[in-house]
Amino acid sequence: MNIQDELVRLRHSLHAEPELGLTLPRTQEKLLAALDGLPLEISTGEALSSITAVLRGGRPGPTVLLRADMDALPIQERVAVPYRSKIDGRMHACGHDLHMAMLVGAAHQLSLSRDSLAGDVVFMFQPGEEGYEGARLMIEEGVLGASGCRPIAAYGMHVFATAVPTGLFLTKGGPILAAADTFQVIVRGRGGHGSAPHRALDPIQVGCEIVSQLQTYVTRSFDVFDPVVVTVGQFHGGTADNVIPDDARFDATIRSFSAETRAQVKEGVVRLARGIAEAHGLTAECSFGIGYPVTVNDEAEAEFAAETVREVLGPERYVAMAQPATGSEDFSFVLNEVPGTFLVLGACPAGQNPVGAPANHSAEAAFDDGVLSDGATLLAALATRRLAAASAVPAGELSELTG
Repeated sequence: MNIQDELVRLRHSLHAEPELGLTLPRTQEKLLAALDGLPLEISTGEALSSITAVLRGGRPGPTVLLRADMDALPIQERVAVPYRSKIDGRMHACGHDLHMAMLVGAAHQLSLSRDSLAGDVVFMFQPGEEGYEGARLMIEEGVLGASGCRPIAAYGMHVFATAVPTGLFLTKGGPILAAADTFQVIVRGRGGHGSAPHRALDPIQVGCEIVSQLQTYVTRSFDVFDPVVVTVGQFHGGTADNVIPDDARFDATIRSFSAETRAQVKEGVVRLARGIAEAHGLTAECSFGIGYPVTVNDEAEAEFAAETVREVLGPERYVAMAQPATGSEDFSFVLNEVPGTFLVLGACPAGQNPVGAPANHSAEAAFDDGVLSDGATLLAALATRRLAAASAVPAGELSELTG
């Protein structure tokens, strides 16, 4: 079997029929077919269309977990490829189709060396990464105990359509991705005629002032080396140009990189919104939603992953990540329980400059199939080498196992 060709076919099939959220029956069906015939103990989720597959090594040892997310996004695809989405308003715009294919590839590779594997590997195929907390649900359903013992390490990977050169792997110890929380505000005023604003209490003007002052609050309250990002993505108010409405609403996303800053910003934005509204004689109803935690890589596991990339794929294939990214990931729930590492893999299509290429979550985001086999190889190598290190396999034998 040409593993690259098989992974490309699987990725294209998954890309063509994207599914959203926690219930992904067609995606689950395709993955189960791709894993069929491998020596795996497979179970599926109850609250979500997850797949947990356990590979028992031929030698005693601990457990390592490898994870891929499965869900797509509610985006209308604008990429002219033969395998473009067949479902209107849905697209694998974040590369999860590549993640699934790479983890299937790792399962095939590790199954071939099962007899020499010094422990067990759990393959975690997870729906609901895009805001549904699928990883948390899989943890509640027992994925961390699937092999009978808790993993000693967990590894995940994410492709980037932009910013990172194709085929380059990046990671770092410590925080690598931000916590993502939500902030909703309803400004309550008193409606009236647009020609006489002095007889009303205008919630739109006050809402706009709150939005503006949130940015000043961030720059004047937080250390630039422990940053906070506040972005208002929705603002709703009013029904006509000459009508002052009774209320206005906006929704924001808030990103942070430490527990202390996360707690401070939660208190601060609520205090600011209410204070500005009160100063104008209005009220602000505030709701702060706790989302994904900070994704924190274990320092030792991050260095191990970097060493694995350099030794298995070549030193030129790894670059240390200079700073965390402000995206978020629910793999953070796994890393809160198990030491491990999340890596980035550049997958900008050949011929495009990654600096200006459409980013993940864009309707024009595109990814290079050429990274699939290397992604699968790295995931397999991380599991093999980590188990071997824990079981004190001699260095010569380790090189034979990982190639």
